Amino acid sequence: MEEWNMSVGSLGEQVLDRLSKMLDNTTCGWRQLATAVSEQPQFRCSESELTSCSLQVLSTAGSPGRTLLARLADRSCSLDFLLHCLRKMDHQEAAQYLTSTFAELIQITVQPQAQQATVGGRVVLTCRASGPPGLSYQWFRGKEEILDETGNTPELVLRPSLPAHQGHYICRVHHGETFIFSQWAHVRFVPTAGPSPGCSSNLFPGSVSGLRVIRQPLSRTVSEGDSLFLECSAEANPPVQYEWYHNMVPMTQHKTHSLKIPCVTTAHRGQYRCKMFNLYHEAWSDTATIIIGPSSITEASWVEVGRDSREGHRSTRGPGIHQIQQMVNPPPAVKHFYATDKVALLIGNMNYLYHTQLCAPIADVHELTNLLRQMDFKVVSLLDLNWQEMHSAVTEFLLLLDKGVYGLLYFAGHGYENYGNSFMVPIDAPASYTSEHCLCVQNILTRMQEKQTGLNVLLLDMCRKRNLNDDVIVQPGLLKVTANIVFGYATCVDAEAYEVQREDVANGIFISFLKRRVCEDEKVTVMLDRVGEDMGRCEITRGRQALELRSNLSERRSLTDQIQTAECSASHSARNLQWAVAHVLPKSLCLQFDCGVKVQLGFAAEFSNIMVIYTRILEKPQEIVSCCAQLTDFPEDVDIDLKKSNQETLLEAGSLLLIKENLPSPEVPSLYTRIRCLQRLRRELTFTTCLHYTYSNMDDEVQERKPVTVGKPLVSKLNLHEPRPPHARSASSSFSLDSFNIPESSSSVGSASNAWSYPAQSGRESSTIDSPTSSRSANIPEETDCEFDVPQPLVASKSLPHSQINDTNYKFSDMYNFHSH
Repeated sequence: MEEWNMSVGSLGEQVLDRLSKMLDNTTCGWRQLATAVSEQPQFRCSESELTSCSLQVLSTAGSPGRTLLARLADRSCSLDFLLHCLRKMDHQEAAQYLTSTFAELIQITVQPQAQQATVGGRVVLTCRASGPPGLSYQWFRGKEEILDETGNTPELVLRPSLPAHQGHYICRVHHGETFIFSQWAHVRFVPTAGPSPGCSSNLFPGSVSGLRVIRQPLSRTVSEGDSLFLECSAEANPPVQYEWYHNMVPMTQHKTHSLKIPCVTTAHRGQYRCKMFNLYHEAWSDTATIIIGPSSITEASWVEVGRDSREGHRSTRGPGIHQIQQMVNPPPAVKHFYATDKVALLIGNMNYLYHTQLCAPIADVHELTNLLRQMDFKVVSLLDLNWQEMHSAVTEFLLLLDKGVYGLLYFAGHGYENYGNSFMVPIDAPASYTSEHCLCVQNILTRMQEKQTGLNVLLLDMCRKRNLNDDVIVQPGLLKVTANIVFGYATCVDAEAYEVQREDVANGIFISFLKRRVCEDEKVTVMLDRVGEDMGRCEITRGRQALELRSNLSERRSLTDQIQTAECSASHSARNLQWAVAHVLPKSLCLQFDCGVKVQLGFAAEFSNIMVIYTRILEKPQEIVSCCAQLTDFPEDVDIDLKKSNQETLLEAGSLLLIKENLPSPEVPSLYTRIRCLQRLRRELTFTTCLHYTYSNMDDEVQERKPVTVGKPLVSKLNLHEPRPPHARSASSSFSLDSFNIPESSSSVGSASNAWSYPAQSGRESSTIDSPTSSRSANIPEETDCEFDVPQPLVASKSLPHSQINDTNYKFSDMYNFHSH
């Protein structure tokens, strides 16, 4: 390992404070560090110096560890030697934190850009980074390291350029064992004017005159009654339009890149092609031949045969090619399955206290939430939960389950698997956590089965490595033979799950492939099988991560199945109300200040436990030349980054997943403040609106302050910080619909992206609360203007970086930037 030349004194105050807290203990702390550093005489502390460190505990803000670190900084102790000593004394937490902090010091300032070149020309790719002295560079084309004279410099020069140079390039910037990857840059060659005879000007397979086909429809055999899904896509500028043809006859109703026929018949057999075109170019897809087979057998009556019977199994040959054992009645046509309701709990843990920080769960949970809501799932999504909050959230989720309900649980974060049991790790799990610090997925499944659910889907986007600290064999409850369980593991047993950084946000590999398939009208296991096949075809993920599917699902149940509930289902109404009251946004407020300024406060939800508050000036007297309203004095329960509060854009406020499309008054600027961890709010949310303004004839700024109370917004009403009884009752057991009181002031039950949208309106029956229109509505945060009773849209919610990326062309060209869960 190269030497870390940087001194301990180069660490920031926040890093030193965190390290000192880790060292302020008696078992493995500052005294042990003082002994470890004494192997080099210049860092040896005298008895008086050690006494001085010890006396720091007498001061309220004193820290012996911080004092020792300051002495080491004064003596120019290097980070390399400090890390060596921390490892020597076996302080794994501090060593890991210092390593991850040092890695953050390397920042790429200039990213390599895609290049177009002609054969024989000159191509220069540039990557520059800031950080500690002595940074090294390594260039790669795909997996192959470039070993020529510029392959280890910030500028890679390809001269003369050859067709063999075409491909994707990436630069690895490293300092010792710490490294960071640049983004990928694609170098491709374009034909020179007037190609020589015998040379093709079409250098890219599937490209026609500037239009590049990136996905082709595939031939397949389907049964009558099954759904047919064909997909093709292309890249071009201007964007591509699509037109599908069946046996060369235009299908005028299908004008998108995907063709979906929910229930095929023999009339749908034949050849399918797609025409892709724009203003300048046109291309045709490959021909996909669709063969329609005999009807699927979905249900049969069986004669029960004991397991001890030694007779050979008798079988009868029914119509067609199907062999059915002891079938009494012929199969009916096609059976359509329904859910009595569909609910999902999505948990993404990122900011771990004692473990590696993750980046992808925020984007993964956000995108999966939007997709599930399109399929009428009631979704609650929560970020960064501790042990108690995860337990309470799961308990609340189980209360929503009932007979025939589809339940889906998704977890992204750190995890492990011991003796066949999977464990989800909360953010407050200690460094050497065991099963008692985590949640056992199999225990949750056992409790889900007690609800007689129609479908249980568990998607675990986490590592499944063995936890050597945990030697306890957990004995979950016995699973019933229900034939309705689907486990989708993002990776195999004893393997890691990875995430990859893309621009401002990261995506997990599993979700990157799942989001393309999850809305397909297919049996859940078929859909997940295709996800696994997609992952297997990606060369860079092959051998690193592979989806594992475990299922006993015997019926053709799909996530797209429609909801069919009784007209007077009390349990269905109770479920709607139970979560509706917990996802209410505060009503928009108008504050009138003494100086004549009128300020509006609006509220939008990014997740079920993350809310954005915006402030804007509605009116101001002419004699006031400038004014702005800022929010302050928030309670300590919630998490607010003060450096990112009261910002002019959502991005500056820390919201990567919401962008400002248009405001009701776009000429009036707004300030945004993002509030996280609402699940920890123990009282009503209170804060202060501070108005800063200046009169035209005065130089001094004037301030006015108004306290604001907005109740308990979104998921904070559930009090997830409180322990739950061991066996909470079902939502259908004893709910009184009259016990749910939705505050009149809360006119918006919907949220920006993830809260379940069930507007509670007077004069409507409880059975109509679950409106398909509301559940399929756009992902729009809502705010209420002070002059109106109807919620008005404020901003549209979308994944900012992904809106600029064609997902169908996402080939993980930057998959080397791996982080494991």
